Amino acid sequence: MGDCSDYSDTDDDLPVYDFLKPMQSVNQSPQSHAEGPNIHVNGTGKAKSSACPRKVEVIISSDSDDEPYVPLAQRLTKVTSPPLAPSTASHGLMAQSTIPHAYQPLCLPQTIAHMKAQSRPTKRTAEELHGSREEAVKRNQAGMAHRRDKEALKLENEAKKAERKAQMEAAKALRPEECIKHMVVAVDPALLQLEGGGALLASIQALGSSCAIEKQPLPRSITWMRRAPGAQTLDSVCLPEAHVVMHMTVEDFITLIHSYVQEERHGRSECSPTLTSWVQAHQRRQPDKILSLAVVDLEKYFRHHKGQSQKRLREAVTGDEPGPAKKGAKKKKPDGVEALPEVSRVNIEEAMVHLQMHTGVCVRFLPSWKDFTEHIAMATKAVAEGPFKLEREKTGFTFHLDSEWAGGHRVDKSGKGLLQVWKRQIQQLNRVSPDMASAILATYPSPQLLAKAYKLCRTDAEKISLLADLLIRRGEGVTSTTRRVGPELSKRLFLLMNSLDPEQNLDSTA
Repeated sequence: MGDCSDYSDTDDDLPVYDFLKPMQSVNQSPQSHAEGPNIHVNGTGKAKSSACPRKVEVIISSDSDDEPYVPLAQRLTKVTSPPLAPSTASHGLMAQSTIPHAYQPLCLPQTIAHMKAQSRPTKRTAEELHGSREEAVKRNQAGMAHRRDKEALKLENEAKKAERKAQMEAAKALRPEECIKHMVVAVDPALLQLEGGGALLASIQALGSSCAIEKQPLPRSITWMRRAPGAQTLDSVCLPEAHVVMHMTVEDFITLIHSYVQEERHGRSECSPTLTSWVQAHQRRQPDKILSLAVVDLEKYFRHHKGQSQKRLREAVTGDEPGPAKKGAKKKKPDGVEALPEVSRVNIEEAMVHLQMHTGVCVRFLPSWKDFTEHIAMATKAVAEGPFKLEREKTGFTFHLDSEWAGGHRVDKSGKGLLQVWKRQIQQLNRVSPDMASAILATYPSPQLLAKAYKLCRTDAEKISLLADLLIRRGEGVTSTTRRVGPELSKRLFLLMNSLDPEQNLDSTA
């Protein structure tokens, strides 16, 4: 052990002890105990020695049957007891306890009982039980409220997200390149039975819009519906548009015009409606609709009646009278434009003016069915882009005129361009030409200089006539002319710069 590493295991080097002698002979001299070699004797009777001085530890185990049996707990108790006195140690079995601390008994009956007593919960009073139940209920309620708030916040965030998505889809659906895809064109079945019905459907499909064949309140009419953003089927929610285009046959149109002519000439319409009364009757049935009429190939009627007029004139000049029909010849029944009463172009124009004045409905005359299909395609685009154009107009100022002479002008960081902005602000006034604005700018190149000039005037009359005598030069050289700005423009500019009323009429008297 330790520093003592040289020892011999041979039996010749070991001393021989008589173990039958009493223990006093082994430990009789303190000096020999202190200076002698360390000897460890086990039950086999062998011993080891080393040169290193050590404390003598002797353990004697006996298997003699003469000794009474001692329980292990008592032996351990004896081992852990304090060292015996010298007189007692001579009769004991052990000189000094060599049992390690790990082998000492820790779970004695008294210790186990003490630990059980400490771990046993004490009884709580009724007030403590009631208080703990209330705290548990409060914690449960607080947890449920927290979960409800969390779910409500989640639903609110989802609703906001869905609303933002719907707004984005609605804004996207209003764009010119997207709005035509959300339009549904409703065509009356009676219109498809006419000559250009197939071409009409082909033109609508070429635009990218949907087509629905439905019975309309007005015969041979076309209406429009706008599909909600995100919907892709015809069964989805569609909002109807106010515009309606109705195709009128030449026969119906000429008949209504003839009734108007009879009413204007003779004060009676022979109990038949005129074009104006017919349109007013439809407007009363559908007051929320904006109606427009389309007449196809009206020139065919005029060509026929022009030929008939020339034939009658030729017969009148030659003196030939129409003789009786030959025997056996079938009499041709008048049909189509031949059976219509005769009206002139002047009568049609008068009827159109009367119709627009009383109903506001316009009539468009189209030479062929191809032109009719193109007209419906343009109307579809116009109806689709209507909301987008209205929103674009709302973003600008009402007094701003987006044109070549009154448009905006770019101003850089150094201030270049402010003179042109001041000039265009003056040009926004009515009846102000670029030459008049240039004459004012030559004297007052900024609004601040003009405001200072107004402050130097003593009376309002001087302020009103401040700009009246400014000369306006036109042209160059010999052909150049000059004239004054005049009191009217001077007064309007004075009101613009000094009036505190936002609703001030610039043409009013100062």
